[in-house]
Amino acid sequence: MKRISALVFLCLMALPLLTFAQFNHRYKIGLIDLMLLKRQKPGAIPLARQIGADGLEVDMGGLGQRPTFDNKLLIDSIRQQFLDEARKNNIEIFCLGMSGYYAQSFCNREEYRQSIEDCITTMKLMNVKLAFLPLGVQCDLKKNPEVRDSVVARLKVAGKMAEAAGVVIGIETALDAKEEVKLLREINSPAIKICFNFSNPLKEGRNLIKELKILGKERICMIHATNVDGVWLENDPQIDMQQVKRTLDKMKWSGWLIIERSRDAAKPRDVKGNYGANTRFLKKIFQNQSRTATANK
Repeated sequence: MKRISALVFLCLMALPLLTFAQFNHRYKIGLIDLMLLKRQKPGAIPLARQIGADGLEVDMGGLGQRPTFDNKLLIDSIRQQFLDEARKNNIEIFCLGMSGYYAQSFCNREEYRQSIEDCITTMKLMNVKLAFLPLGVQCDLKKNPEVRDSVVARLKVAGKMAEAAGVVIGIETALDAKEEVKLLREINSPAIKICFNFSNPLKEGRNLIKELKILGKERICMIHATNVDGVWLENDPQIDMQQVKRTLDKMKWSGWLIIERSRDAAKPRDVKGNYGANTRFLKKIFQNQSRTATANK
């Protein structure tokens, strides 16, 4: 009887370890609530689990002409809903997205400090270590080089704020890898890194693999591992995903591979179909999983 009890105890103790091991991959696959058509909605979390992802980037909400984001996550009861859903569904909220800056101007807004501060405050409350900040259309350093001084000055401020909080802000720019290295040196903050987006070099005809190598392990905090919409990743002739993995392996990089686009152009709103297919493909390549359960099965 004692042997049976001891065996049961050991099995129960092993359960959380098995659960952790299941998700303790070098590369984790993440989705974005905004792209799942569930911006700042708790329902994005069980949907991410159904699709088969490991985690979710939750958006900070709309920005427009407000001083800061329309962020419901600072409301205790709503934030708790997200945390409870994440725990229940075994989904990690790994990043907060400041996607409002795709259209709004980070380099010209007077109130930018408050938006960064609100994001970092929310990160601390939710124990999230990564934030995403696109420089967007108005702060495109390739098309508008005259805004560079403003971008650098503001990212230095944001970097100090992030350093003090122990978090990292990943920026997305239109620059090539060599220019991004120069930009990071100007900013000179360990808390500002690059969110590398596959589609940026590909649409400019640059070599994706070379760009990864130039940036290197320490400058990349996360990767948008998709291309523009058109076909699923598995059918995309522009990306040799096995070569990408070999390159990242050699770099000894690890972290989040985020599925943003690469949707079937004929069915762009088929959330489960598009993101299910791309999640299964990335898990097969990067986690050696031949199948991932999705809501379609």
